[in-house]
Amino acid sequence: MRIGALVPNSGRWPLELGIPAMARTLETVGYESLWVSDHIVLPEKIESHYPFAADGKATWPTDTPYVDALIALALIAGATEHAAIGTAVLVLPLRHPVIFAKQAASIDVASGGRLKLGVGAGWLREEFEALGVPFAGRGGRLVEWMQIARACWTGRPPAQTSERYTLPAGVLSLPTPAHEIPFLVGGHSTVALRRAGGIADGWLAQQSLLQLDPEALAAARAVMRSAAEEAERDPDMLQVVLRLVDSAGRSEEIARVLPQLAEAGVNEIVVNVDWESGDGAAELERMRAG
Repeated sequence: MRIGALVPNSGRWPLELGIPAMARTLETVGYESLWVSDHIVLPEKIESHYPFAADGKATWPTDTPYVDALIALALIAGATEHAAIGTAVLVLPLRHPVIFAKQAASIDVASGGRLKLGVGAGWLREEFEALGVPFAGRGGRLVEWMQIARACWTGRPPAQTSERYTLPAGVLSLPTPAHEIPFLVGGHSTVALRRAGGIADGWLAQQSLLQLDPEALAAARAVMRSAAEEAERDPDMLQVVLRLVDSAGRSEEIARVLPQLAEAGVNEIVVNVDWESGDGAAELERMRAG
């Protein structure tokens, strides 16, 4: 089981500790992957249904600094040498597809081929409205933007036209990535899981450590694998990365559930680190000792 950590790109820690310093610390103590979250803007009050809470309500404060996810990854790429880096998750329909492809390729080159992209369709209607992007149809936009990005990563994307975007012929998109950048689709709906298996490289799940449900993870993974088989893709090539929220300072609890998560088919977890204590090395050691 690979153990990664979320590098906070929102709240107080990016300002007080600095994203590069936190990333260096986490890599030095042995975390194998480093991840950031994504929002471009937030409303003063969230009215949208929050899919990762039982009551559908987002209760976290929105009046907090939020460093752009891709800029944060660029900082992390420059501050580290070995750890994989990724988004958990990037709301891809909010981004311009060609600019996104350019930024991702540049980060991958800067990191020496360490980038993973967790992407999702998004849930925050107010964010879409603020950016002038239609909330309806965001799933189709996600799929198309992934296709455009992959085309751009060849360096010479073919011309393509759709209702959403027109890419003319004769465009060069360089540099190309240092490796084949994997897409991990976020979300727990059947549609999201089928996208993860049918067109992506795996699934980026999210559960609270306090309400962990390995059986639900295993069932969702089965949906993803079934979609891969229907698309004549190898399901064994798909990865399951689980972002464990509410996990900071709970390393012994994490250690106890690792066997259950492995049995459910989870390949990698992404935990929160207790920056108040500043003892990330001890946290990781306790997880592995379990």
